Parts: sequence; C-alpha cells; structure tokens
Amino acid sequence: MITLGGKVCVVTGALGLIGSAMARAMVSAGGRVVVTDLDHGACVDRAHALGGGTLGHGADITRRDALASLLAAVIDRFDRLDVLVNCAALDDKLGTSAAYESRFEHYPLERWQRVLDTNLTGTFLCSQVLGSAMLDGPPRDRSIINVASTYGIVAPDQALYRTPDGQQPFFKSAAYPTSKAAVLGFTRYLAAYWGPAGIRVNALSPGGVEHGQPEHFIASYRARTPLGRMATADDYGGATVFLASDASSYMTGANLVVDGGFTVW
Repeated sequence: MITLGGKVCVVTGALGLIGSAMARAMVSAGGRVVVTDLDHGACVDRAHALGGGTLGHGADITRRDALASLLAAVIDRFDRLDVLVNCAALDDKLGTSAAYESRFEHYPLERWQRVLDTNLTGTFLCSQVLGSAMLDGPPRDRSIINVASTYGIVAPDQALYRTPDGQQPFFKSAAYPTSKAAVLGFTRYLAAYWGPAGIRVNALSPGGVEHGQPEHFIASYRARTPLGRMATADDYGGATVFLASDASSYMTGANLVVDGGFTVW
C-alpha cells in the first residue's frame, strides 16, 4: 500500500469537487494535509471534518500576500512543506447569455484574463511562494503536482455540448484549455529547474467528472470514452497519492493522464 508517511501536503482548491477528493485521499494515506481555498471559514470546517491533524487556511492564490500568510501558517503548524497540489482552477460559468458569450468570436477579454490569472498565474505564484519553501531543510522527497486537464492535451469537442435537437447553448471557451496547456509547459519548466534541488514536479490530467450535467452531455461523453463512463472525483485520489509519495520518486516532468481513455481518440 502506498502511504505518505506524515508528509505535509498543501492542496489548493480543496473545497472543490476534485480538490476535496484529493485532500481526503491524502489524509487517508497518512498525509498531514492543509486545506486551502477562498473561504477561510469553510476551509477550517472542512479540515475539522477530515481530522488527522488537518489544517484549514483560506487563501486567494492570485495574491502573493495571501500565499505568504498561508505559508506562515503551514510552517508554524508543521515546520516544513513536502507536497504542493495546485488544484485550484476557474472554469466558465456563464448565465443566460452563454450561447453568445461563449463563442470565440464574442468571448469577453475580461473572462479570458480571469481564467488565466487563476489557472496559470495562480499555479505560478503558489509554486513560487510555497514551492520555494521546499528548498529549506534536510534532503527528503518533495513534490509539486499541477492539476491540468485532458483539454490541455486535446481540443474541446464542441459537439459534446450540443443538445439532441441540434442547438448549441454553450461552447467550451478557449481560455480553459489554453490555461491548462500552459500548465503542462510550466510543469516541464519547473521540473527541469528544480530537479537538481531534488524537487519533483509532475502534472495530473483528469478527465470529466460526472456531477449533475445534462443527461445528453453525460451520454455523449460516455460514448466517446473507452471505459464507457465519466469519472467520479474519487478516481483521482489514488493518482494524487502516487505522485505525492516515494513510489513516484523517479518521476518528474511527467503528465499522468487519468481520463478513462478519453484522449486516445
């Protein structure tokens, strides 16, 4: 059984669907987990529910001062940081104007910038502020896991979002796949840069998680996935623990794709 043996693990976006499952898996594997997201109170509550000495601390990953405060709380409680999981991300949430605004021709610049600020710049800042703290202390296995996406590897299939009557109420925008493809490039950069210091940096690319989407979307997604289903959030816990553990000690700069085979076609 792969265990984390008391490693101190920060999970950003830990109140989200995938982030919360990752945090649970790491606690179950013996990690000392730090739950962080925008809502400080909710992070504290979630940490209390997880148990295992879990720490909850809110932080906006796009603000360096917030990340410095988070790091200070981690060091004060645990005296070190071993694993950083960059899971926090922003995807489009469009209202009644989705059919118009989600089209590439009309996609608002401010939305593009907001997604990139969170998904890419946030990953950069977390790695710079929190990752740099891993350089301190005696030699040990330390790692950063950047959560990317299948849409960082292949283009979105816009037909998935089409209704059975042929209407297109929503287009997957360019911002999310662009940000996730950039995360893969950043992962390779940082793996090469921090490799001599013994810090491993890998990406995890999840596929789509079934979570209340329209039935026609779920059916279409299942049909083009070799395993014939969408993921559950818990499908990513084992991969996260593996990348955080000594079991992956000779892996860096890699992209672990866990998508039910979605990207093979």
